[in-house]
Formats: sequence, C-alpha cells, structure tokens
Amino acid sequence: MRRRLVRVLAALAGSLALSVPLLPGSAGARGGVVGGERVGAAESPWVVALVSRDRFGAVRGGQFCGGAVVGTSTVLTAAHCLSGEVLGVPLREVRDLTVVAGRADLRAGGGTETAVRRVTLNPGYDSSTNEGDVAALTLAKPLPRSAVIAMAPAGDPAYRAGVRARVYGWGDTSGRDDYPDALRAASVRVLPEATCAKAYPGSTEGRFVGARMLCAGEAEGGRDACQGDSGGPLVAQGKLIGLVSWGNGCGKASSPGVYTRVAGVLGFLRGEILQGGTRGDEPRTQSERAVTPEGGDRPIPASAGVARR
Repeated sequence: MRRRLVRVLAALAGSLALSVPLLPGSAGARGGVVGGERVGAAESPWVVALVSRDRFGAVRGGQFCGGAVVGTSTVLTAAHCLSGEVLGVPLREVRDLTVVAGRADLRAGGGTETAVRRVTLNPGYDSSTNEGDVAALTLAKPLPRSAVIAMAPAGDPAYRAGVRARVYGWGDTSGRDDYPDALRAASVRVLPEATCAKAYPGSTEGRFVGARMLCAGEAEGGRDACQGDSGGPLVAQGKLIGLVSWGNGCGKASSPGVYTRVAGVLGFLRGEILQGGTRGDEPRTQSERAVTPEGGDRPIPASAGVARR
C-alpha cells in the first residue's frame, strides 16, 4: 500500500476538517519517526513544523508536515503536503498556513509562528511517480540566520551510499497511529541506488528515480520516517540532502524511506524561488549562493489570511 508521509485528513461535509488520527501520544514516552529519539530545538533549529489549526485542529498545534529552513525567509517541504488530498480543500482556501520554528514540543510555547506569504510548487512534480516532490514556502517575516541549514550540491560526499544521516519529524512512531508532541530524530543509512530501485521498481506506490530521489534506512528495518513526517529534513554531514517523501510502510525491512534528493531539485530553487528577496536571505548550498530571476510563484490569496506578496 502506498504510504504518503502526511497525517491523513478526513473532511466532513459542512464542518471544519479533522485530522485522522489526532492522537497526541505521550511526549515522555513517544516521539516522531520510527526508532528515533527526542531532540531539542537548539540542536536542530532548521527543523520546522507546518501547521494549520483550521484544517487539523488544535491538538499538537495543527501540525501536519515538516520542513527545513534553507534561507532566512525560505522553507522547503514536500509538494504533496500542499495538495487537496492532504489539506482536504484547495490550497487557496487554507486561511492559516503557518511555519513553527524553534519549538520542539508542539504543546509548549517558545519559538516563533510565522505566516506563509507565498507557496511555490515545483512545476516538475509528478504525483504518479512522486518525482520532484518539493515546494518552497516564502515567509512573511525572516527567521534568524542561525536557523538556516546548507543544502548539499550534486557530487557532495554526503550523498554516498553508507553515509549516516538523521531524519527529523513529529510523525507516527510505530506505524500504528502513535503521534507525539515532541520532535524526534532517527539515525539511518543512505542506501545504494540499486537497492532503492529494487525496492521500488514502479507500481501504485510510486517509482524510484535516482536523479531526483534517494532512499535511506536499515537493511533490517526499524528506523524510518512515517506518517506526519513528510517534508521533514534528512541531514548528513551537517547538510540537507533530502526531504521526507514516500515509501511502503514504516520501518519495514526491504522497504526503505524515499526522500526528495535536494541536489536533484536545486534547479527549481534557482529558477523559481528567490525572486524579490535580498541577497542575504537567499537559500544556499554548502558552496554557493544563488541569484535567480522572477517567476513561477503560486501566491496564497490575501483573503485566506496570508499576505499576498
């Protein structure tokens, strides 16, 4: 069965949408991702939660996906997080799309809540294969520069098979609807492309495309992203290498998690996102800063409660 790593939405006619499940779990005993451990906001300031209390209720602050801060005003997430299938309504009808930064425990205060000013969906995203599963969120107010994580460019050793990486999120911890309040991270290994292609040769689940994807996990299973972790960061050697995208089950042997390969979508970032910002706010790779022309944004209407750029 295809696993999209978002919290499932049940839309009820004539009422506000509710997330299913909305099980808060025990922050002391459980946390996001399968086989993970609790981490603090100070040690992972580039991990953010995407929230909409209108769509997902107040439990766990309305969190439904994750994201990574790649510029002081730019957050990357998975494109499928912003689909009608996930949100229950068209994106333009979401009135309160917000990024929560610097807050590991979703029940607590602290950190910041920043409105999303513009959403840019990757025009190359293919929902049938899950290829190019990335979107960029432009924030209404900038985050501190210390929150930004560098993106690993093509050829970076962080992508090599066997490299240890960490995946972060607030998602299901068991594959049995155990949702936490506190941010967790799990250590996984970047796997060879041949292993990923064998696991996902092409079916209703999706198809592994090495140029745009990578997969990570353990041969025996046990550590993985899961529902609710979509869009969250996969980090290796201090750099962003992937975004949680899809897979089959959670923590299953021979079914590793599949991630959007950050190096495979840098062209989208350079060509679509950075218009109108200052040089200091631009997303960056480990070795460069990009300057890009205007084009390709998908604004959220001002009537939705988020300022139009």
